[in-house]
Amino acid sequence: MTASTSHATAKQRIVFMGSPAFAIPTLERLAKTHDVCAVYSQPAKKSGRGMTMTAMPVAQYAEAAGLAVFTPTELTSTAVQAQLKNHQATLFIVVAYGLLLPPSVLKIPLLGCLNGHASLLPRWRGAAPIQRAIEAGDSQTGVAAMIMEAGLDTGPVIDTRMIAIDPEDDAGKLHDKLSHLTASCLGNVVDTAPNSLNAPVRQSADGVTYAAKITSHDAEINWQKPALELDYHIRAFSPYPGAWCQGPRGQIRILSAKPAAKLAATRPPTASNNGGCFFGKDANDAMLIGCADGLLAVTMLQPAGKKTMSAADFLNGAGLKIGHPLDPAQAKSPQ
Repeated sequence: MTASTSHATAKQRIVFMGSPAFAIPTLERLAKTHDVCAVYSQPAKKSGRGMTMTAMPVAQYAEAAGLAVFTPTELTSTAVQAQLKNHQATLFIVVAYGLLLPPSVLKIPLLGCLNGHASLLPRWRGAAPIQRAIEAGDSQTGVAAMIMEAGLDTGPVIDTRMIAIDPEDDAGKLHDKLSHLTASCLGNVVDTAPNSLNAPVRQSADGVTYAAKITSHDAEINWQKPALELDYHIRAFSPYPGAWCQGPRGQIRILSAKPAAKLAATRPPTASNNGGCFFGKDANDAMLIGCADGLLAVTMLQPAGKKTMSAADFLNGAGLKIGHPLDPAQAKSPQ
C-alpha cells in the first residue's frame, strides 16, 4: 500500500509526540519540511549507575534543535489539553510516545493524529513489536502509518513499508532499520496530506497478535528448547535486556549465538537431559551448549558485573567441565 503522491508539499503544522531514540529519525525528517511547533516527550527518568535524572532521547534531540519541548506526565488534564489546542496544529504525529492519547486529544488536530508503528498491522499490536517478531521467527516485518483511534493500535492504515528480517538481525539492528523506515513512511504521508489521508484501510480482524511489553522473565533462556528457537530468543532480546541464564558465577547475558553446524564429538548421544550443559568449543572458539535438538554455539556474552566479552575469553576463567551444566545448581554426573 502506498500513500497517494503530490507534486507539491503542503507545509503542515505538527505537534510531535515521541520518547525513545526510535522516534528521532521521524522527528528529524518532519522538521526539515514542516512546522514542528511543539515536541511532547515523557518526563526525564533516573538512569545510569548514579541514577541521575536524564531527559528522554527525543526531548534531548528537540532541545538541541531549538524546538519547544513539553514533558507532561499525562494528557488527561484540562490544562494539558488546552495547551495542546493552543498549538493549533493540523496534525499530531506519534511515534513510540509511551503515553495514551485520550479520545478528547485525538479530536484536537484538524487532520487527526497519525501513529508510526513498527509492525505490519494487525500483527504485533502493542509495546514490543520488534522483539516479538524476531522471537516468533517471523521472516518479514515492517512499519505502518495509521490514523489513531481509542483502541490499542487498531486504527485504519494509510501506508505500510515491508522489509525482511535477516538471519543476522537482532532487536538492536532491526530497531535501527525500522526507525528510518518509519521516518520515510510517515514523512511521505505527511508530505502528501491531506490527500494521503483520504483512503485509509481498516485493519483485518484476522491475524491480530499482541506484542506484550518485555520483562526480565521473558528473556530467561530455556535450554530445553530447539537450537533455532533459542537463536530467535537470543536475537530478540539483544542488546536489551539480554537473553540470560545462570552460569558458574551468577547470571550471564547471552548476546550472540547460532545453532551449531554439527554435533560435537564429546556430546552424549541423547539430548533429552543435556539442555544447558557445556560441550566444549567449536573451530571458531564458540562455546557449545546443549539444547533440545543439538548444540547452540555462543559467541558473545556478558557475565554479571562485567563487560561484554567473547565466549573464548569467558571460557578462559570459567572452569567449566565437558558434560556439566553452566549452572552449578543444576550439576549432576554427566551421562
